[in-house]
Order: sequence, then structure tokens, then C-alpha cells
Amino acid sequence: MALDSATQVTSGPDGRVELRDHSAITGSPYYNRELAPVPLERRTWTTYNFFALWMGMAHNIPSYTLAASLVALGMDWVQALLTITLGNLVVLVPMLLNSHAGTKYGIPFPVFARAFYGVRGANLVALLRAFIACAWFGIQTWVGGKALHVIVGRLAGEGWSGAPVVLGQVWTLWLCFLAFWVVQMLVIWRGMEAIRRFENWTAPLVSVGFLVLLAYVAVKAGGFGPILSEPSRLGWGADFWKVFFPALMGMIAFWSTLSLNMPDFTRFGGSQRKQVLGQLLGLPTTMSFIAIVAILTTSGATALYGEAIWDPAELASRFDNTAVVLVALVALVLATISANLAANVVSPSYDFSNAFPKKITFAVGGLITGVIGIVIQPWRLIADPSIYVFAWLGFYGGLLASVAGVFVAGYWLLGRTRLDLPDLYLAGRGAYWFRAGWNWRAVVATVAGSLLAVGGAYGGPFPAAGLIPVLAPLYDYNWVVGLVVGLLVYLALAPRRENA
Repeated sequence: MALDSATQVTSGPDGRVELRDHSAITGSPYYNRELAPVPLERRTWTTYNFFALWMGMAHNIPSYTLAASLVALGMDWVQALLTITLGNLVVLVPMLLNSHAGTKYGIPFPVFARAFYGVRGANLVALLRAFIACAWFGIQTWVGGKALHVIVGRLAGEGWSGAPVVLGQVWTLWLCFLAFWVVQMLVIWRGMEAIRRFENWTAPLVSVGFLVLLAYVAVKAGGFGPILSEPSRLGWGADFWKVFFPALMGMIAFWSTLSLNMPDFTRFGGSQRKQVLGQLLGLPTTMSFIAIVAILTTSGATALYGEAIWDPAELASRFDNTAVVLVALVALVLATISANLAANVVSPSYDFSNAFPKKITFAVGGLITGVIGIVIQPWRLIADPSIYVFAWLGFYGGLLASVAGVFVAGYWLLGRTRLDLPDLYLAGRGAYWFRAGWNWRAVVATVAGSLLAVGGAYGGPFPAAGLIPVLAPLYDYNWVVGLVVGLLVYLALAPRRENA
């Protein structure tokens, strides 16, 4: 094991780096216990932990309904499944590239961002990611609370679902929403280890629940209905490819936020092999699994009820068997909580802590996330599908892709995976202070990539001709455009030495 006696930075035989002595950086305003590099003895996550993490994040209601949008566009089940699988394989590449730094140095996403945007400038991308996550947290909590309300209403009767209206909704719906919110806050308050344990034991239960849903529908319907035999309305010619590429960008954008902040989780990885294998086994397989279950279940529901019911909570509420309804309830509740904690609470907790390290802990950051998730009124945001799909999924996918481009360029192509670990926490000096704590080159690369990626945004809440009409053709490929432009501009602007 190599040792730098001046900084107490050690490098083990597996390449993971540890900062043994924090005394030189604990006084920095940009240091706290949660943001500090994780000691090697606490980097204990196994391949299963990462696989279970992805199972928990992927098996949720939005993932379940993802295939619906592709079938509605005219794809058959094979085309929809291929598009979803390919999208997840593509986004897995930058995800694994960014995950490497978390495992090697034990640092979370906002600290990793300091290496390229500056110790202060990292807050630009960290808070951008945080506010997106807050909105998604609110949306997921509302969706989960609504699912709980629908199914409990099926069990409790009219007195529950027909309760008096308060602030535009029945009070029992507000109660379900609040219950979801409180449970998530209790878990996040106990820290990352509690989240790991929660993901471990909920992952298989969630899968069982969705399979029970599928089995019940299949048995009752006597088959999987018309979808599997229905041909594609697009064929495999030009009409298909015009729909395929924008759809693929949407599938990639679905996990584009996680492609940035996976270091928040991989910093606890027992080795690079464990985190890579866990994610390779986790993301593509679990997303393909939930897509297949969604397509087959909905197909069977079409045969049973004469309509395609893509909302699993509404579907379960129509079942006659009370035991099956309860199983579906448990699965949907666990699925939504599990996905929301991992995908939409962990990252902003670190991001808010990074903005004020001496005042905001990881737990307080999670509470801030929860409060903002209510303040944004997710019931209004999700009420308009065009805003929900276009303004959140497509637009932010392209926006954050430029940040991923800067990360890949800086860490892999320029830095060759080398970081000066103590300097990531130093104020007023060090390799990552740049000018007043900001690296203007990374900011310019991000703005350029974002402008070209989403400047031509059209459809939904955006003008039909695009925000900037000349850029509208690029919007169909927004994630790729953002990633490539961000990467190339940063490479073009970067000096030979990153601390120049």
C-alpha cells in the first residue's frame, strides 16, 4: 500500500484511495462528516447491494408505465422493449464512468463536481440536480400516496374514498400523502446505512408483488390479450425511426440524473468490480423485467376489462380477491418508497449539505428535500401530462447530459482518473479552487451543451416551433447533443493542467 506521509493519502492494491488523516481539512468551510471521503473499512457494499439498489429504484409506478408511452406512439411490444433496453444500456455507460470516482475516492457527487467546476462552482450543478430531485420526490410521493388511497378505498369502502373535500382533495388522500412523506423522512433521517438495509429487504418483495399482479391478471384473462399479437403501427421503416430516436432520448433521460450522482452510492462500494457488476446486472435487467411485466399485465387487463389500464393501483382496485389487493398494495407502497429514497432523496441531501457544509447535515438535507417536495405542489405539476413529460423528463435529460460530458472529459480524458483528494475540500487554495472557487471553463461547456441540447425544445409547454426554432432538430437527440457538446467544449477550453 502506497502512502503519502504529508497528506496521509493511501492507495490500496485494488486502486481505492483513502484519506487517513482529515486534520488538514476539517476546519475548511467546505467539509463535514457526510461529505468527507468514506474510510475503506466503511466501503462495504457488495454486488448484491448495488443490484438490490437498482431493483428498488427501477421497480416503481413510473417505470411500470414507461412502456405505455411507446406503445401509444405505435410501437409493438418488441419495439417498446428493445427501445427501453437500449436506452438503459446507453445511459449505463456514463453512469459507470462517473461511478468509478465514487468507489476509488469515497466521495459523493457534489464533491466530485468540485474537481471540474471548482469548490464553490460545484454548487451550480449540485443544486440544479437537487431541485430536479425535489420535484421528482414530490411527484413520486403524490403518486404513491394516491396509489395507497385508491387501494385502501377499495378495501375500506365509500366512507374512505368519498370523504369530505379539503383544499380540493378528499382529506383521506392528504392523509395517505402525508403518511408516505413521513415514512420516507424517518428512513432518510437514519442515514445511508438505513437506506441500504431498506433497499436490501424490499427489493425481492417488490418483484414478488408485481409478479402476483401479473399472475392474477393472466389467470383471470385466460391469456395475455391482444397486445402481444398486435402488429406495430409504425412498421420497421422510416416511420419507426422518426419515433425511435426521440423515444430513445426519453428512455435515456429517465435515468440521466442517476448517471451523475451514482458516486453518492458507489462511494460505499467494496471494490470497482462489485459496483460495476452490481449495476450491469441491476439496471438493464430490472428495467427490462418491469417493462415486460407492465406490457403483459396491461395486455391481460385489456382482455379482462376492455381497456388498457396502465396505472397498477387502479388495476388492483378492480380485483375481487382481497388478498391479491393487499399484496398489490404492499408492493406499490414499497416500490414507490424504495425508488424515491434512492433516486430522489439521497442526492439532494448531499447537494444541500454541500452548499452549507457546516450548517446542513445529510439528514437535514433530506428534510429540506421533503419540504420542497411539498411546496412545489406536485399534485398540480403532475396534473398536466405535457409539463410532467416534456418539461421534466426530456428537457432536464438534455440539460444534465452536458454536465455528464464535463465529468467524463475532466475525469477520464484529462485527469486520467487522478484526483488530489485533500484539495477537494480546501478553501482559497489547492488544485480545485481555480478562480474564486469557480472554473469558468466547465460553466461555459455546460451552458454550450445545454443550449444546443434543449434550446430547441418543442411540444408540451414549449412553442410548437421550438424555443429557438433553428435548434429544434437537435432536440430529438438532446441527451446525445448535450453529452457530446459538453465534453468537446470542455476539452477545447481546458489547459494542459487542470489547476491552471
